[in-house]
Amino acid sequence: MNDTVDLLRFVTCGSVDDGKSTLIGRLLHDTALIFEDELADIQAASRIWGTRGDGIDLALLVDGLEAEREQGITIDVAYRYFQTSRRRFIVADTPGRVQHTRNMATGASNADLALVLVDARKGVLTQSLRHSAIASLLGIPHVILAVNKMDLVDWDKGVFEAIEETFRRHAARLAFAIVDAVPVSAVTGANVLERSAEMPWYRGETLLEILESAGAGRNAANGPFRMPVQRVSRPDQDFRGCSGLIVSGTVTQGMDVVAAPSLKSSTVSRIITFDGDLEAASAGESVTLELADDIDIARGHVLASSDRPPQSTDQFAAHVIWMDEHDLLPERLYLLKSGTRTTTARITDLRHRIHVDTLEHMAARTLSLNDIGYCNLALDQTIACDPYGEVSDTGSFILIDRFTNRTVAAGMIDFGLRRARNLERQTIDVSKDLRADQKHQKPCIVWFTGLSGSGKSTTANHVERRLAALGRHSYLLDGDNIRFGLNRDLGFTDADRVENIRRIAEVARLFVDAGLIVLVSFISPFRAERQMARELVDEGEFVEVFVDTPLEVCEARDPKGLYRKARAGDLRNFTGIESAYEAPEEPEIVLKAAEHDPDELAGMVMSWLVEHGHLDESPHDGGTGR
Repeated sequence: MNDTVDLLRFVTCGSVDDGKSTLIGRLLHDTALIFEDELADIQAASRIWGTRGDGIDLALLVDGLEAEREQGITIDVAYRYFQTSRRRFIVADTPGRVQHTRNMATGASNADLALVLVDARKGVLTQSLRHSAIASLLGIPHVILAVNKMDLVDWDKGVFEAIEETFRRHAARLAFAIVDAVPVSAVTGANVLERSAEMPWYRGETLLEILESAGAGRNAANGPFRMPVQRVSRPDQDFRGCSGLIVSGTVTQGMDVVAAPSLKSSTVSRIITFDGDLEAASAGESVTLELADDIDIARGHVLASSDRPPQSTDQFAAHVIWMDEHDLLPERLYLLKSGTRTTTARITDLRHRIHVDTLEHMAARTLSLNDIGYCNLALDQTIACDPYGEVSDTGSFILIDRFTNRTVAAGMIDFGLRRARNLERQTIDVSKDLRADQKHQKPCIVWFTGLSGSGKSTTANHVERRLAALGRHSYLLDGDNIRFGLNRDLGFTDADRVENIRRIAEVARLFVDAGLIVLVSFISPFRAERQMARELVDEGEFVEVFVDTPLEVCEARDPKGLYRKARAGDLRNFTGIESAYEAPEEPEIVLKAAEHDPDELAGMVMSWLVEHGHLDESPHDGGTGR
């Protein structure tokens, strides 16, 4: 073994059962990189889970999970190392099933080359094309098409050439710099390490020869210096250091750097490691940098070269690979994690979805599991970032569901979007507090949520009548009434429901700023949007009222005949029938509308508002004649 030869990272991808694991097993076996005890274990496993009769099943060298062995498929990403006299390799074997596409994207994220396998009997499939598109988006410059199982099509040259033509036609529309194609049989080893006597018509290199001569691809050390700050260390008043992993470029003592996104500048005075100080450090090294100046810097900031700083933006355009079973909903708030920085973000404009078969840009209002889209995102904080093609670590991000902590998407930044420079907030002298004092009340949003027919609107109406009788200033925003005007352009898909609540939450926030007690009566089926509405106003200004009425009671009431239409199939996406309702987990008020009449329910809400200081029950005349 020679540790001085260079390293190539590559990923195997393609559709399920195209032979990826078997091919890697063949590479490991034929390069003599299997220990005797490991080979004995695989031989024993082959007798239990193997698919080769009495022979050894080389796929089991990679499919280590028991579930994978039982099903004969790859579920997780398996990383294996092997080496020849010319090069060292780390290969990521990724699953082919559609539901595990996220694992393929993970395995491809650090690869220099993509090896796409295609079963010669089946030809190029949608998953083959999807994996190729993802590899291209992730900036992989070199792809090898390995047409596998040629032994099962009698080594037919025409089969290989037809598959190669189809794949090259697709790859021509992607960003690959190099496309190679080789016919192989992972089971027999044909054209893997040795040339195949069965395919004399193929005069190209073997698979291993292509891998050994392929360019190593991305070299992060050649990029601009970037170090996301993981921790600011200050053990005493005499030392302050910024610790992190260098993800791009090289830093040297005396180098001028900036702290993004603020772009405050300083000079590197020391490069500190556990083993002592260094004069320089490059991508892949974890260091602590001491700066000459005490500039404002914290976890999530990025130290960068001053001559090639990153962009500082709170909006950007990006490609997104959607990885969740629940569809993407534009305008919903997600957590965005980029490097060491986490902030909230929303997709403001889904510009198109990419059809993986044709690469055509399709109009779309949402993305489903494994869809690839191009969109604009808006963040609630400015971050430091780069286009993904320039620095992959600071040009990539993930989106996380705020309630479940599931990773729902991976993204690659294309470019930052600039705000219109002529927009600035106008200073207004009359404040919310002054408006509220004039009205002798503490403004808030009283948000009634529940199923259709639960009694939300009726209860809210009774509450407003009581407020009016006390001389209070209020306004009732009702879901049906709003759809006659402001939201008349919206339907009832999940995406439209999210936008419906976003708009009404912004209106309610303005009414709170005006000093009003605003009553909102909307089904508002999703917790995420109710939480978004809560976060728009100050602490204590959002009162969630869950009108908890069982579905069977609501359906029996059916005041507008909507449940009857939904059950008959005449009304699609109706909440409680086809569309889910996510009940509040910790509402301020719970009303059992099946057990009390509307006036009693209104009394409960009024008592809560009095108890929590939003109003007293003495009548007022609005301050005009007291």
